[in-house]
Amino acid sequence: MDKTILHCDLNNFYASVEALAHPEYAGMPIVVCGNPELRHGIVLAKNQIAKEAGVLTGEPIWQSKHKCPDVVFLRPNFDKYVYYSNIVFNIYTGYTDRVERFGIDECWLDVTESVPLFGDGESMAYKIKEEVKAKTGLTISVGVSFTKTLAKLGSDLKKPDAVTVLSRENFKDKIYHLSPSELIMIGNKTAKKLKSLNVKTIGELANANREILTSHFGIIGGKMIDAAQGISDEQVKHYYDKFVPKSVSHGTTTPKDIKTLNEAKTVIYALSEMVAVRLRKYGLVANGVSLGIKDTLLQWEGKQKSLFTATANAKTIGETAISILTEIHNFKSPLRAITVGAIRLDNADTYQLSFFSGDEDKQLSLEKAIDGIRNKYGYNSVKRGILIDNDILGNLHEDDDFLPFKR
Repeated sequence: MDKTILHCDLNNFYASVEALAHPEYAGMPIVVCGNPELRHGIVLAKNQIAKEAGVLTGEPIWQSKHKCPDVVFLRPNFDKYVYYSNIVFNIYTGYTDRVERFGIDECWLDVTESVPLFGDGESMAYKIKEEVKAKTGLTISVGVSFTKTLAKLGSDLKKPDAVTVLSRENFKDKIYHLSPSELIMIGNKTAKKLKSLNVKTIGELANANREILTSHFGIIGGKMIDAAQGISDEQVKHYYDKFVPKSVSHGTTTPKDIKTLNEAKTVIYALSEMVAVRLRKYGLVANGVSLGIKDTLLQWEGKQKSLFTATANAKTIGETAISILTEIHNFKSPLRAITVGAIRLDNADTYQLSFFSGDEDKQLSLEKAIDGIRNKYGYNSVKRGILIDNDILGNLHEDDDFLPFKR
């Protein structure tokens, strides 16, 4: 029997929350953007009016101003977004415990077992949509289907404030004329390669030669065909399952150019602390560190390095990232952005205490104590000396801790 899966997507989430907070801007185009003074001057989100004027997420704010001269620019307020997100997800969990997040503003719901209580998938979608609107003032688009991929595509087909059903009977008529890039697993580069193989629509992908696609894309080739055919055994995760990321990273664009190694060290230690805090929060340790840098010509470079001992402390992560930097950059040109990542993660519980060296154990204990202080008095209550009153960082923790979220 087919599953009943919903994909719920909060429409223009950041901008919609700001519209609720600023009724004085009703009927006006709204753009949520980073701080131009800190060189975060790109569009993070836009409301429907700005969207219809051609404003695009990720474009420079000057470009959106050119397209839409009367646009209102607002700084993001992530505490508000988390507040509304929690309200909405509490609504979702009232219908099923199989709720799988896909960012702060969207998720899948497997409501198969809930049909006897709340009606079929379409009825449930409308009930959820109206409950979200009544309790928050926000709108969602919902895709209803029998696989996660098709449910996601359904929510994308009609926005805002809409329900789209892709059933076993109608999905081919509704999507087979669309580009393969409309499927969540297929990016623009893959779509271009498919086009070179004369696969230009989802329908052509569904009927493609499996051996040919597998020879070009490996196992992914077969999975793309299955997705187009509506074949999937992928489960929607339980909402209360512990989230275990594949990697943890933080990056920032600094308010001014990073011209020296010492300035870069300051940024790297700040980012490493944020990475380490999240590792400990998730109960994880890293077996490697990654570093990515972008210079003032917007050229990216990066490298990874394995660790001799798995770690969740900022000192080891920072020192390793700095050693990578000295290998890949000589500061003949300044930097404007740095990203530090923890990679090849394992559960900390699998490592016996004796596995760690004495120094590693002492450092980890110290940083866990600092976590406790920060949890009680705020993140900035304890800082490394190198980070105090340092203008190279800007307001790093407040903004960048949430940048991985979409919209």
